[in-house]
Amino acid sequence: MTKVGITGGIGSGKSFVSKILRSMNYPVFNSDSEAKKIIQENKEVREDLIALFGEETFSNNELNKAFLANIIFNDNEALEKVNAIVHPKVRQAFEAFAKIENNSVVFNEAAILFESGGHSQLDKVILISAPMKLRLQRVMNRDHSTEKEVLARMNKQWTDEQKRELADFEIINDEQQPLVHQIEEVLMKLKY
Repeated sequence: MTKVGITGGIGSGKSFVSKILRSMNYPVFNSDSEAKKIIQENKEVREDLIALFGEETFSNNELNKAFLANIIFNDNEALEKVNAIVHPKVRQAFEAFAKIENNSVVFNEAAILFESGGHSQLDKVILISAPMKLRLQRVMNRDHSTEKEVLARMNKQWTDEQKRELADFEIINDEQQPLVHQIEEVLMKLKY
């Protein structure tokens, strides 16, 4: 089984590429969704986060996203601590997912795959890239965020140039080049 990462900056279209792969009957694990689930459901993770940031981290038994986001987007050390708590659990969940999938290729979609070091446990990595202006517009429309808010989130991630150096493949999601054709080319290379 080949384990393949799908990564890219916010607004690049990782989830859209993953959706296409799923429609082609490939198993795709979403690390970001799994992280949210783990934070919500894993007692040990919840306790660790409360120990770090206080009871306000959860409100009415739900993660206080605004509270935590305000901390981690303004404090790199706090972000690293959260990642150290959550990422090992996400990797374990991916390994469990991969074990039960009956496919020669399994995908792991993760926004901060390189930043977290998760790429080291995968066989190949696909970078999904898109022009900055297009990414900004997509995220502002999707999240109803301001440009300033989106740029703050983007600045916490590696640039495409940094990711490109470590990626095995790149799919350009610029709304000009056909995505399915690029995905099929990568799949052919992964199979042979």
